[in-house]
Amino acid sequence: MSEATIRDTETGKAVEGEGWFVLNLGEASWERDSAHGVYCTFEPADTRFDQYGINVHVVQPGQPSGRYHRESNQEDFLVLAGECLAIVDGQERRLRRWDLLHCPPGVDHIIVGAGDGPCAILMTGTRDPDEKIHYPVNEVAAHYGTSVAEPTDSPRDAYADLERRFTSVRAPWPPA
Repeated sequence: MSEATIRDTETGKAVEGEGWFVLNLGEASWERDSAHGVYCTFEPADTRFDQYGINVHVVQPGQPSGRYHRESNQEDFLVLAGECLAIVDGQERRLRRWDLLHCPPGVDHIIVGAGDGPCAILMTGTRDPDEKIHYPVNEVAAHYGTSVAEPTDSPRDAYADLERRFTSVRAPWPPA
């Protein structure tokens, strides 16, 4: 397999095409989601990794990383810096630096920023073309603004009430 192309953009380096590569997190282009923090996926803009997803997501105190959900795939979350709250099967669990949250398939979960500053989380998960996702209604998640109003299996419907804007930005993390 050949090496992928790394190109310079206004907001940092970005991968183009398939192949192996080395990309420094602090030099990579990131995406800001107006509702759910900033993240770096490492993936080329026009494709996803087939078997495995990996990103670093930075959320501020009180900011959720997405909607409360469960998937048919495994996911893991390693707190790199800061503090956050994991809502897992309706229970709140405080996470701090170096804590790992493991979610086997079918576990309801979401991460919400906590503490007094940003929280950086390494998020990984398996991928399957037959992946299923479900967004349940949950009272604890609703307290943090991350629950849907009605249960759904549609990501489009789960996020329909949010005005989300995605903007490429320079790396906010790791701190210099």
